Amino acid sequence: MKPIVNDTVTRLPCLMLKKFFFIICCLALVNLALAQSDKLKQQEAEGDTLLNRQDYTGALKVYAKILKASKEKDQFYYSIIYKSAVSNYSIGHFDQALAQLEEFIPAYPNVPQAHILRAFIYREKGDADKQLIELDEAIKLQPGNPELMKWRAMLYLDQEKFDSAKTDLRYLRAVQDDPEVETYLGFAYYNTNEKDSAMISLNKAIGLDATYQPALLYAGSFALQEEAYDLALTYINLALRLNSKNPTAWFYKGVALVEKEKVDEGCSCLAKALRLGSDDAVDYLKQYCYGEDN
Repeated sequence: MKPIVNDTVTRLPCLMLKKFFFIICCLALVNLALAQSDKLKQQEAEGDTLLNRQDYTGALKVYAKILKASKEKDQFYYSIIYKSAVSNYSIGHFDQALAQLEEFIPAYPNVPQAHILRAFIYREKGDADKQLIELDEAIKLQPGNPELMKWRAMLYLDQEKFDSAKTDLRYLRAVQDDPEVETYLGFAYYNTNEKDSAMISLNKAIGLDATYQPALLYAGSFALQEEAYDLALTYINLALRLNSKNPTAWFYKGVALVEKEKVDEGCSCLAKALRLGSDDAVDYLKQYCYGEDN
């Protein structure tokens, strides 16, 4: 059969961090012992209130006044720099936030939130290599942090560093197994030619959550590539029960049926996949359904 190429299945999605993790990382303000005047304390409290209300532009204006009034670069000064970086990041001023972190991190290199924030910025800028550098630093400071390791594993997979991804994912499986971890581990196994292990992980993901569609789609995709068409249809039909408008599932079902020489039924599925937005169905439709012999 033709190689199956579909971004929704053969490429991992961008980082799937939970919203609460973003908040913890980006709004966890540095807890430093501060010596400051009453006026600066009042201004900081005002800025922090605006920051917590997500009025980042307002917070930046207050923090800018504080920094302008600061006479020395002490702990208080650097705490304001960090909170300004959080505010700049939150409104998309990534270069300004990076500049502030470049000032903050050399003074306080052991604050993991600063490295995490810089990793978020590099993610927004599409720089995977620098994301990895910052995640490595954050994980050194917070060894075994599962959310950071999951993030790093996703980057490894996207860069096809499958052995490194497996190391992180196997650790995650040991400390907090879930369908997502098992699915990505299955993806890594398959891409290092450990096909039995891949299917074991995917079946475990399905066992943990029978409604987790990525595991069903990966399993269907891998079965198709191994020409196990009946097995592929089992997984794909389960995915379609969960979402009858999934274009990837209809595409794979059409491929499996065509390869089983059920061409009319397969072409119907491929046509439906195309209507739902699967561009991958076009070549199969041309070859098997709209060609001179059809």
